[in-house]
Amino acid sequence: MLNWFMSLDIWVQALLATLFTWGVTALGSALVFFFKTIERHIFNLMLGFASGVMIAASFWSLLAPAIDMANEQGVVAWLVVAIGFALGGIFLYIADKTIPHMHFGPEHEVEGIHTKLKRNILLVFSITLHNIPEGLAVGVAFGALNFVTGDLTAATLGAIGLALGIGIQNFPEGAAVSIPLRQEGKMSRTRAFMYGQASGFVRPIAGVIGAFLVIQMEVILPYALAFAAGAMIYVVAEELIPEAQQTQTAKGSHFAVLGVMVGFIVMMVLDVALG
Repeated sequence: MLNWFMSLDIWVQALLATLFTWGVTALGSALVFFFKTIERHIFNLMLGFASGVMIAASFWSLLAPAIDMANEQGVVAWLVVAIGFALGGIFLYIADKTIPHMHFGPEHEVEGIHTKLKRNILLVFSITLHNIPEGLAVGVAFGALNFVTGDLTAATLGAIGLALGIGIQNFPEGAAVSIPLRQEGKMSRTRAFMYGQASGFVRPIAGVIGAFLVIQMEVILPYALAFAAGAMIYVVAEELIPEAQQTQTAKGSHFAVLGVMVGFIVMMVLDVALG
């Protein structure tokens, strides 16, 4: 199976990997057909888990390889990675301030330019915007395989591990989107599911774009890896952790922290074991 997968074009590998992450999101969203509500501490645990996975992936799967590749190119590694990381955060900040979207927090804060779009559309824009970095991360990781000079199998397993880790955290993420939408009482289960799984449709697009870019321009590869890491950390710090901490009890806060720790460990183990 692995040999067949490695025989595919790299952009196809990236597409299949990101389609997998989308599919897991849909599975998580499907929980809305079985559960009407979600306890706040479980919601915090889910968001914390997603945060932990993204934090670990940012270093083990993106920043560390970016440093190695920058050294191989003979450039100043710390400067390249710092620039790429900063640009990733700046990109998400600008997108946050310009693209109209609505946060999933209890206050449903609206950001971006003023618009008369419906609330549901703004929610879709929000989850689409914040899932772009995940798709880019997977796509760039697979695009990097085009320049591997060592053990290609190990490098491929590392990229698969990144996709697997992001896919795992997408399961609770999908549920954390769909169930609260249903819980508000303004959507049917089917409609809440459709909005929840829609949070993953942008990943295959971003993944293929990321893979194509680094395949065509090897010089940008370390920048691209660091860019994806910076964008993911921005999402964690700006959206996921603050939302997970919006609780009135210490128990809810502790569940968020537990989720971060478990998510980080899971992603670290996947990356180290497979990569």
